[in-house]
Amino acid sequence: MTPDNMNGEHEQRSSFPITLNARPLPPSPAVPMAELELRISRARAEMRRAELDVIVLTDPKNVQYFTDYRPLYMVNKTRPILAVITHERLLVTASLSQIKLLEGLPRVFSAVSYFGYLAEAIDVLADQITNIPASTRKRIAIDYGQDMLGHGSLHLVDRLRDLSSGHLVKSANDVLWRVRLIKTPFEAEMKKIAFDIVNTAFDQTIANAYVGISEFELCQMMQAQIYLNGAESADPIPMLFSDGDFFYSRHPSDRKLREGHYIWTDFVATYGGYPADRNRIARCGEPSDWEIDTYERTRSLTIELAKSFKPGLRCCDIYSNFQRLWKEADLGQVYGLVSRIGHGGGLDATEPPSISATDETVIEPGMIFHVEPKLEKDGAVFQFEEVVFVCDEGVEFLSVLSPEQVPVIKSGSK
Repeated sequence: MTPDNMNGEHEQRSSFPITLNARPLPPSPAVPMAELELRISRARAEMRRAELDVIVLTDPKNVQYFTDYRPLYMVNKTRPILAVITHERLLVTASLSQIKLLEGLPRVFSAVSYFGYLAEAIDVLADQITNIPASTRKRIAIDYGQDMLGHGSLHLVDRLRDLSSGHLVKSANDVLWRVRLIKTPFEAEMKKIAFDIVNTAFDQTIANAYVGISEFELCQMMQAQIYLNGAESADPIPMLFSDGDFFYSRHPSDRKLREGHYIWTDFVATYGGYPADRNRIARCGEPSDWEIDTYERTRSLTIELAKSFKPGLRCCDIYSNFQRLWKEADLGQVYGLVSRIGHGGGLDATEPPSISATDETVIEPGMIFHVEPKLEKDGAVFQFEEVVFVCDEGVEFLSVLSPEQVPVIKSGSK
């Protein structure tokens, strides 16, 4: 596209009235010290059960969970933040450029700096573990495993093997998830705010959409509105216009909105570090009777399923209930390119457990679940991601429910 064409297209777009609204929120609050102490205490209890002496944290979300340390650049491949949990200490290793921020925080941890990059960070961390009496540092684990994405370093693994009993380094994955799966009211409140940010942004942006707008432009508008609504971060989101060719990981393109298109998007904007993983849909032009009926029945089924979560049930029990409800609703073939119809959520957008046929995790108070069966039918897509916080009896919805009627962009709107 030539610069002249780009200018002409910009002039055409700007001729439509588009309004963005600022709704600033205060910076998110710090995690209460008592809660951080509880998290560490629970981790140590799980370490004793698993017969572990040392856990090394490399995943930034694990470091944040136990320290509430949230620098502007949490993920830094060259100068990482690493941490160690023992039965007596929580130690954070950070570069000299980060240490001042660490030392200025109310802390449940001690901090040590390194000068250099990843290799130097590993050496300093290994030295700190070496200083622990040998009798209490024999069984070492690291946060490598399912749904955790830390610094994968052979140098780190080799150093830890040299320090561990039998030169064996275990995975701390299960131990850490047993702690992180149980959320507190503080965590639920952060999620609520994040959901309110993105839900409001979706409604505001759809109200400004018009026939002929591109996926890219609508996506940019929505991202801008998310920030104006108070999000602390907003990773790129999928934004699709489609009447049957749904490719959910495709980047927003120059595809123009036209009548019959369904708009599908998914959000990961954060508040307090907690992402709002929520799907929303809309339609361009008035839906037909069968679309209205399918929308209402899929939405009703999803909400009924979300309400069925109770302590003591297993995730596979919920999935069996879903299969029964879906069959009774006679909606057609559920979207089958994934093996689950929901998942946990917390500091990560998607967390264990899975709402699937094989996940036997027992549901406990404090768990957060996203329930999102998806249906593609005759060019339309129907998906309603409802999010619940499991209580002692029943659930609390952390997000407003999906609209009772499909949001519609009028065919003649500009």
